[in-house]
Amino acid sequence: MASTYLTRTNGSAPTNTTKATVSCWVKKSGLDNHQGIFGVRNTGNNNINVQCGFFNGKWYMWYKDGSTDYYLQDSAVTPRDVNAWYHVVFRFDTTQGTAGDRLRVYVNGEDLGNSSFSTKSNPTSNDDIIIGTNGLEWSIGRYTFTGGSQNYFDGSISHFHYCDGYSYAPTEFGETDSTTGEWKIKTSPSVSYGNNGFFVLKDGNSVTDASPNTNNFTVAGGTLTKTEDCPSNVFATLNPLFSCAGQNAGVSTFTNGNNTAQGANNSYVNGCSSLMMSSGKWYAEMKYVATSADVTRILVGITNDAADASRINQDNGSYNTSYNNYDGAGNKNVQGSASTYGSNWGVGDIIGIAFDADNEKLYFSVNGTWQNSGVPTSGSTGTGAITGFTAISSTNHGGYFFFSGSNSNAQNNTVSWNFGNGYFGTSAVSSAGTNASNIGIFEYDVPSGYTALSTKGLNE
Repeated sequence: MASTYLTRTNGSAPTNTTKATVSCWVKKSGLDNHQGIFGVRNTGNNNINVQCGFFNGKWYMWYKDGSTDYYLQDSAVTPRDVNAWYHVVFRFDTTQGTAGDRLRVYVNGEDLGNSSFSTKSNPTSNDDIIIGTNGLEWSIGRYTFTGGSQNYFDGSISHFHYCDGYSYAPTEFGETDSTTGEWKIKTSPSVSYGNNGFFVLKDGNSVTDASPNTNNFTVAGGTLTKTEDCPSNVFATLNPLFSCAGQNAGVSTFTNGNNTAQGANNSYVNGCSSLMMSSGKWYAEMKYVATSADVTRILVGITNDAADASRINQDNGSYNTSYNNYDGAGNKNVQGSASTYGSNWGVGDIIGIAFDADNEKLYFSVNGTWQNSGVPTSGSTGTGAITGFTAISSTNHGGYFFFSGSNSNAQNNTVSWNFGNGYFGTSAVSSAGTNASNIGIFEYDVPSGYTALSTKGLNE
């Protein structure tokens, strides 16, 4: 579970004790039951506490004032889409005449509604909600249960607004796209923030308040990294809902926004991208981070069938086309047969993958050098491309980036992917290469005409 969080302490009297609004965008990485998007509490008094996030995997909004608990706990389907950004608005307004309107939660512009909550306790009319009280500590990325246990958010958070003393509808922060019908972000909403309000995480990992106030935060735990992945352009990650089955199968541990994977003991470390490519030209990078001494092999490439998890492993070349470091040689494995392809690679090396889905050509580089004298821009000629490669067919309509590796003690068999965020784990690329598409940041030059696997790239 992630453990990065931000803190600040309210330094002024609240603008209004009966109204407040929190709006933010979140992208889940882990599926842990208890995850805190934010919390506000008096560290010396557990009877003053606000928590918003996920409880038992469901949307959750709660505050405690004295001996009384007020809360909403969603009864709907658990949010499990780890590739999507959710816009969530937590709205406090105890001046409402209808008790069920005093605590409200909106997701992607839709009011979850009173009937959506399996458990609820509505506050009394004009009750003080204490969220903006002077001297209370805010945390973004976690909440603290009464008794002191911590529940961190595992994922990414963007455009976090707190409006002290104001009750705003989600339409102030987002809107429906007239073309696609999807809920999209308003990057500069026209709202008031009051005395203790703030707007952080507006541009990357900035903890500086972008509101008229100067209510800045500090990183109190973990490492806060910048991500190109945002509500306006969703990037591919590894898919934690996918797990290899079959021989020596085990569940990989995914971290760093689902861009790093580590294998379990005596099992495969494996995974595939959360987005699929059926046309266009795509680029990604994988860094081999660590391995046990007795590693057998690790493969990286394209799979044409992520529907059957058992096929994403080293023994199913009929479905995967890969470049591997098996037995100290750089081999290709295509349609079930392996042969020499390029240089061997190992720990610390970065493998670049260029997938030309339009021409069904696949190229690999090692630390920026294209193998087999490959020319990813050669189109249908496919100079140096892997031959015999078929990713798209009448039954398999596209390809996914994938990897798989095994050994008899794979605890340290670890890879980190860069789908365009500009990081391998928590380390930024050392020197960003050129990228004509301007979508994504990579260690090495992106071939002309190729782009990062992201929603903006898919819609170009």
